[in-house]
Amino acid sequence: MKQLKMAGWLIGLLITGWIGMKGYYYFFDKTHPLLFVSGLSDGGYYGGDVSCIVTGEHPYKVKNITVLLDEKPLTYNFGIGKSSFEYPFTLATRTLPNGKHTVNIKIVDGSFSGNITEQKYTITVDNTSLQAAFAKQNTDFRVFQGKTLHVQFQTSKPLKKGIVKVISQEYECFQESKGSSIYETFIPIECEEKPNEYTLAIDCIDHVDNIVTLEGKVQVVPFPFKKHSLHVDEKKVEEEKAIGESHEKLNNDLKELSIASPKEKLWSGNFYVPTEVIRISTEFGTVRATQERGLYAHKGIDIVNHPRSVIWAPQDGKVVLKDRYAYSGNTVVIDHGWGVFSLFYHLDSFPEELKVGQSIKKGNPLGKLGKTGYATGYHLHWEMRVNNVQIDPLEWTKPGF
Repeated sequence: MKQLKMAGWLIGLLITGWIGMKGYYYFFDKTHPLLFVSGLSDGGYYGGDVSCIVTGEHPYKVKNITVLLDEKPLTYNFGIGKSSFEYPFTLATRTLPNGKHTVNIKIVDGSFSGNITEQKYTITVDNTSLQAAFAKQNTDFRVFQGKTLHVQFQTSKPLKKGIVKVISQEYECFQESKGSSIYETFIPIECEEKPNEYTLAIDCIDHVDNIVTLEGKVQVVPFPFKKHSLHVDEKKVEEEKAIGESHEKLNNDLKELSIASPKEKLWSGNFYVPTEVIRISTEFGTVRATQERGLYAHKGIDIVNHPRSVIWAPQDGKVVLKDRYAYSGNTVVIDHGWGVFSLFYHLDSFPEELKVGQSIKKGNPLGKLGKTGYATGYHLHWEMRVNNVQIDPLEWTKPGF
């Protein structure tokens, strides 16, 4: 009998405590219910049937849930009555027009205050079929060693991603201009690339992860690079090493800058030749023999013009380097976006107003033609790199490239 009384007393305490706790949550707790949504993300793209799950909880209980699509109810004040719940629903996007829509999800707790938690999602419905085609009918590309392969294709709608796969490398594609349906990429071909036929594949991926693949072939053609010898006075070489950074540092700087290049096309149209040309003393890819550097490929063009002639920007971009190096002398580098760089060596001087980090327009002055660094006379070494691969810059000045 004594044990029964003890058990009843304990049960009474538990019931009283439970009522007290529930009463507290009902009358005094201002905690908003927790709300989690899976299957949706703000700004996301969706097609077909989209399965979503709403989960929520509150120390007292969740009273109801409301789901609105474009302010119209999919679910309205659906009763829950539990402290935690899972509520699945489906967005049948095929019944909706393509474009932006809003989804509002609201839960209300069962407390005296009726606390509300609400989440709003702006989504884009995309049920358009993805189609893609090369901009030119010929899908067999030919490109010389040291040149740039310019690939363009057109799609039926904007892409989330376009990836070109060729010669064991991948290259990201981007719109030719803002809002354009034409996508492009620039593939640098090393001077040393083995002449051969290679397969090319472009994976076009839209925002709802549909994939269309374009296929073609690339023929790398051997180029008859010239040969040339150069002798620079040893005293000048030592003087330049004393006042300029090392060639290794320049290469490391360029590698880091290439990685950091913005995923944005800062230029439009063809490039200019950055100074008037009296003659080109050394062509791109010329195999040069020197007493200091041995045998190497000259991966730029040397332009001869009058001493201290103005050097101007060949295209829009951003100045990312302005310094002096032992071999390149006074050097300026412009980043045009998407890993495309212009480099200018042996400058006599820089404009005072030229600063690293500033935007620059086609035709703006970069400095004056000089003979600083590893140079025997006044000239401009103009170089271009794509993804830090040196390519022939003159090709970029040709109409239709």
